[in-house]
Amino acid sequence: MIKKKNKKDAVAKKHRRVRVKISGTTERPRLAVHKSNKHIYAQVIDDTKGVTLASAGTLETDFKSKYQNCGNIEAAKDVGRLIAERSKNAGIEEIVFDRGGFIYHGRIAAVADAAREGGLVF
Repeated sequence: MIKKKNKKDAVAKKHRRVRVKISGTTERPRLAVHKSNKHIYAQVIDDTKGVTLASAGTLETDFKSKYQNCGNIEAAKDVGRLIAERSKNAGIEEIVFDRGGFIYHGRIAAVADAAREGGLVF
């Protein structure tokens, strides 16, 4: 019997492949991005300590009141701006971008571009 593959398993497999090459340090933490159909999330993670330094996502109350649908590019841009602002407040200037197994396109690219505009270097 052949096991049926789904999109979620494929993304997880790609993410494992990406994580072999990418790791966040204290000097350059990792900006991890995750998306679902309805929301998008971003975290700045120091992998050496195993600590999340800053996070942002569309589940926050600001986004729920601002957007009717949080799964669009405009909401992703706001998440990118917010994570850049929170990272700067935590004293983080340089990061390593982790696309989380997703293609660098659409909402993932929007988060990355907005974070760059916000002052993060990667």
